[in-house]
Amino acid sequence: MDVEDAVRQRKSIRAFKPDPVPREKLRSILEQALRAPSWANTQPWEFVVVAGEQLHEIQKAYLERGGQEPQPEIPRPYEFPEPYLSRREGLTPRCLEPAAEYVEYRRVQNPQNYGTPAVIYILVDRSMFHQSKGINVWSAYDCGSAVQNIMLLATSYGLGTVAQAQAVVYPDIVRKVADIPVEKLIAIGVAIGYPDWENPANQRRSQREPLDKVVTWRGFK
Repeated sequence: MDVEDAVRQRKSIRAFKPDPVPREKLRSILEQALRAPSWANTQPWEFVVVAGEQLHEIQKAYLERGGQEPQPEIPRPYEFPEPYLSRREGLTPRCLEPAAEYVEYRRVQNPQNYGTPAVIYILVDRSMFHQSKGINVWSAYDCGSAVQNIMLLATSYGLGTVAQAQAVVYPDIVRKVADIPVEKLIAIGVAIGYPDWENPANQRRSQREPLDKVVTWRGFK
């Protein structure tokens, strides 16, 4: 699969098969993802890959804590001004009706990582993010580049992914189970596994704004 195919085919998967992903396949994806660009080649990312009983322990603890106020270590958006609010898709894809059923599906499955057999947690050192003159947002941007590499590579390997803010809303749980040092911020989780294409949740594809609406050309004839 070439890069263009991977970009076109990648989508957020919200239903996975339980089949485990071989460690060597995940290792290959992460090794290549390290080619992501970063500020002055600082490479601020680190990864913790969790599967099996440890992932089940995290998921169980998330369910038990469900409904409590999220406590992410990397701030989430506080609001969505226009036009960004209008771009947010509702929780009801056309293939899943009625709406209440899909809302309940997301409520239950999101903390369970949509049934994935593995989650890649992306970490960034606190000293790289919280600095004396303020927050170094570029470290998070760099980590995002690595995450995109992971998702595109996974697509080329026949796997699916979904980048989940929900996976890190209770970082204390993840930190305890996965034995992550307090010096490392848990930025985001990427659920990765084999997509369940029979599940209606995977039948949708989100839309993008037309290119001419978001690009301005200067200096071209």
